[in-house]
Amino acid sequence: MGIPVLILGQSGSGKTASLRNFSENELGVFNVASKPLPFRKRLPLINHPSYQIIEATLKKNSLKIYVIDDSQYLMAFGLFQRAKELGYQKFTDCALNFYNLVSSVINDTSDDTIVYFLHHTERAEDGHIKAKTSGKMLDNQLTLEGLFSIVLLAETDGKEHYFLTQSDGMTTVKSPMDMFPLKIENDLKLVDTTIRKYYGFTKEDKKQ
Repeated sequence: MGIPVLILGQSGSGKTASLRNFSENELGVFNVASKPLPFRKRLPLINHPSYQIIEATLKKNSLKIYVIDDSQYLMAFGLFQRAKELGYQKFTDCALNFYNLVSSVINDTSDDTIVYFLHHTERAEDGHIKAKTSGKMLDNQLTLEGLFSIVLLAETDGKEHYFLTQSDGMTTVKSPMDMFPLKIENDLKLVDTTIRKYYGFTKEDKKQ
């Protein structure tokens, strides 16, 4: 049973840049928007993947770390393709496709596999910061953050980039007790190492 992890943040908040410390043989990156990486290191990219391609790759489970960047575009692009369709069915299908993807992470990968969903944010009418979806109709079908036990928020103050690991009451950020400090460097390699140590995924960690 794999672990899905949601990394939220506005464009430019450092979500993709947080991949910079991984080596190219450590992870696979599903580059949904087919955008260039914001650093010189080369990482293995699958550009513009469909749900089917992502789920088929996860079932092969040849790696222990996968990244879906930017995962909200899976929903957006799916709705764009069906823009001329009338009715609500396309929104229900959109929610179901994303739910099935998260379920595939949990059910079709090994216990020590982690899949990171890098996802844009939006501000709700009450001021809360939440995962971006394709509208209220989709929100009525799916509470995105409810599918994840770990939700981090990428932010920047213009001088540094960092992750927040717990909610201040105005975000949907969450993580298990004592897994992280409240604020950490925006280094997804560090996040991955911490999660694996917390759950005892390696032989060394299991001895502790």
